[in-house]
Amino acid sequence: MASQTLQSLPEPTPKLGPLSSMTNWARALWSSPPDSDQAKPEAQARRLQQGIAEFYDESSGAWEGIWGEHMHHGFYLPGEKASLSDHRSAQLRMIEESLSFAGVPDDEEGRAKRIVDVGCGIGGSSRYLARKYGSKCQGITLSPFQAKRANELSASQGLILGVFLTLKSDDWVQVFFQVADALEQPFSDGEFDLVWSMESGEHMPDKKKFVSELARVAAPGATIIIVTWCHRNLLPNEESLQPQEVDLLKKICDAFYLPAWCSAADYAKIAESLNLEDIKTADWSEHVAPFWPAVIRSALTLRGLISMLRAGWKTMKGAMVMPLMMEGYKKNLIKFAIITCKKPL
Repeated sequence: MASQTLQSLPEPTPKLGPLSSMTNWARALWSSPPDSDQAKPEAQARRLQQGIAEFYDESSGAWEGIWGEHMHHGFYLPGEKASLSDHRSAQLRMIEESLSFAGVPDDEEGRAKRIVDVGCGIGGSSRYLARKYGSKCQGITLSPFQAKRANELSASQGLILGVFLTLKSDDWVQVFFQVADALEQPFSDGEFDLVWSMESGEHMPDKKKFVSELARVAAPGATIIIVTWCHRNLLPNEESLQPQEVDLLKKICDAFYLPAWCSAADYAKIAESLNLEDIKTADWSEHVAPFWPAVIRSALTLRGLISMLRAGWKTMKGAMVMPLMMEGYKKNLIKFAIITCKKPL
């Protein structure tokens, strides 16, 4: 699943035919085989981590080449007919809207001074937040490529000064990125006063442990922001999603290396169980509606196709299920959700 130095997006190509044909092809290509995986949970978790790392090692360069340094949805106004040139501005708006929804203060006294970006991509959000607040920001990702590229971009933009040897070289480093597991973060308890997760929660196999780790590294009074893909909230008379909904999500999971999905209501219950405060959720699906059609159009340009072919099979496989993401949104199965809360003082 941004910046001052972004390249121009490619011009849209002529219409290539209805997206429904791509959707049908994706359905056929990734029809789910019988589940015969009897591996232990630990082995499954290791394979999932490896798949996520390899997927982003492969695809991040292609994404950056077309969309820039922000690897997340844009936030669009209802009914907005955005052109391709507007989509990167919408990605920055997503950051600002998330901060506003969470009530993160901008004033000198209340601003975030130490920030962690959990699932940082190539560091777009981290650099934006570090500049906005004049703060120090650390990012973690499973992808060695992403961590390396994030540090390179940060150095080129003056946010890493000189040669640093350890995370303790704070005088030289405003942002820093490393490979680490979001479920076992390499940080002390209570280290950060803003805990940020932009579109990484969907990759977490244990959602309660994920939120628990976010809470652990949060300082008393810190704000936690989770922006993530979810499935719809269950109705009062439902115990699970419908079989056809489960099947659609399974196809998407196989391509994007996602474990089981949960709902925004599930996240809120987890936050409540951890005694977090000021818990808020919102469904922003309408605000991200233009995003996936734009990604598909960019993928179908000559530049996009060449980038995907160079990136490799995992990237191609992910691109081919993008119409299924659109289908999930249209059927109100997939929700783009924000969940925010605070750690008690």
